[in-house]
Amino acid sequence: MHNPPVILFVDDDPKAGELMARFTEEAEFECRVYQEPLAALEYFKQHPVQLIVSDLRMPDMSGTELLQAVREQDSHIPFIIITGYANVDNAIEAMRHGATDFIKKPYDMDELQLLIERNLKLDALRQENQLLKRQLSDERNRFGMVGHADPIVEIYKIISKIADIRCNVVIEGESGTGKELAARAIHYQSEYADQPFVVIDCGALTDTLLENELFGHEKGAFTGAHQSKRGLLEMATGGTVFLDEIGNITDAMQIKLMRAIQEQQITRVGGLQPTPIDVRFIVATNQDIDQLVSEGKFRHDLYHRLNVVKFRMPPLRQRRDDIPLLVRHFIDHYAKLYGREVREFDRESMQKLMEHDWPGNVRELQNLVERTIALADSPVLHLDDIDSIRSGGGIDSDLPSLAELEKRYIYKILDRFNGSRDKTAETLGINKSTLWRKLQSYKQEDGSE
Repeated sequence: MHNPPVILFVDDDPKAGELMARFTEEAEFECRVYQEPLAALEYFKQHPVQLIVSDLRMPDMSGTELLQAVREQDSHIPFIIITGYANVDNAIEAMRHGATDFIKKPYDMDELQLLIERNLKLDALRQENQLLKRQLSDERNRFGMVGHADPIVEIYKIISKIADIRCNVVIEGESGTGKELAARAIHYQSEYADQPFVVIDCGALTDTLLENELFGHEKGAFTGAHQSKRGLLEMATGGTVFLDEIGNITDAMQIKLMRAIQEQQITRVGGLQPTPIDVRFIVATNQDIDQLVSEGKFRHDLYHRLNVVKFRMPPLRQRRDDIPLLVRHFIDHYAKLYGREVREFDRESMQKLMEHDWPGNVRELQNLVERTIALADSPVLHLDDIDSIRSGGGIDSDLPSLAELEKRYIYKILDRFNGSRDKTAETLGINKSTLWRKLQSYKQEDGSE
């Protein structure tokens, strides 16, 4: 159980102190009354205090002098000045020296208590924001991810255990849960962090393109191969290869990949001489890979080569406590990116954010915050309805550019098919390599690479 906040009431008039003590007996804070400012100051230096109320004019030490002494110890603690009508100018001067608020004599005790409670709440909010920023900074420094809810903390524990072990890893999770961030964390927390980290989106490339990207080719291997090219597996030697959407590759490609993983060597397209590699493989999928294996859609021998450690990234709805941290992170990022003076969402809107199901997970939350900041007209952000904000009443309601409209439509179709690039490309009538290039360019625009 938390101790109640402690406030100090300092007034050389004993009757004022007695009245304050009686009036606050049932208050949700503990009030300690002092007639001597120096005694109050001594207590303040040795004990936790959440707020100070002080008369302005006292014989041995003025309220302004007490304020200055307190500010030398604590620059944030709320400090309320009591002043007579004739001394309002002095109270304003005290505000310039760091007083938080002031109240004029004769004051109503209910009015003073409301003033105290308001300042205590504001200070609690300030401390909460500081804590959020500290936690945000700590988590970003550790893993490049944001959050401290139990499900994501469990992911941190796994990352810490396996980072320096060059075992292969399978990461499962819904679209938008941060599978690539987890893969990056594993790599950059390891002793091999200075070695390459290569990302390959398997769902965006045909077999021919994927084989060429992974293994490279020799000069003359096919029409247009005017010179030899190193593959990404060869370039990643000593580091980590992250294969996203691994469940989408064909059986023929699975066989070639399995041999590369098993033998730690590759042969370029059109080549004869094998080239040794030293690569850690981390793969990700938004599908149930065990089910794919049982249905014969994913080779069990490749699966067992990859599945040394497997974990699932938690959806945002299972880590709602992280939403304020994530929102703070995205506000900081997009406010700076777009040059907007925005601070926070109002309380009602934050409640809506906390209660939403987030089918698109962290990526959906990020997009919503970005859009809200882009359309903001005040420092405090407000949401009338999350679904209407997400869609904007239609993806073209704010008359976006053609390029922006295309981007929104692609993401809409991608979400409709739960991140399946095959179905998205088919629906859009484009090939997977074109879709992959567009998604990569969007990542660069969003600063998420």
